[in-house]
Amino acid sequence: MSGVVKVTAAVAIPRSEIVVRASRSGGAGGQHVNTSNTRVELVWSVRDTHVLTDEERARLAAKFASRMDGQGRIRVVSSSRRSQLQNREAAERRLAELVRRALAVPRRRVATSPSRGSVERRLQAKHRRAETKRRRGAPAEE
Repeated sequence: MSGVVKVTAAVAIPRSEIVVRASRSGGAGGQHVNTSNTRVELVWSVRDTHVLTDEERARLAAKFASRMDGQGRIRVVSSSRRSQLQNREAAERRLAELVRRALAVPRRRVATSPSRGSVERRLQAKHRRAETKRRRGAPAEE
């Protein structure tokens, strides 16, 4: 394992910034689950990291507002595997994916105008609907 968790080509989180805690995992597994600390919890402080620019930090803070604690930390937990190492790797992958998605700058939508054909079809549909409703009324008196 290298000393970083690679997020993008430009961003890599040093493992020294990630706090790793292991605890007992719940669920099936019998005696193995009851005796080994296989559940892994990663905690990474977005506020204190030095690998992000101020703009990236603000973007992450906005995206993770509901997921961050009061100190600006993100917590990722993995307990799906029976091995602590596999759970740690899974948690690191999940953290990298979360950060990668949050750092992605959405493309600006280019405003387009409706085509002439679509406008005509919409207006024809409105006329048909209006005609249908007009026919439902009481017959005209002569």
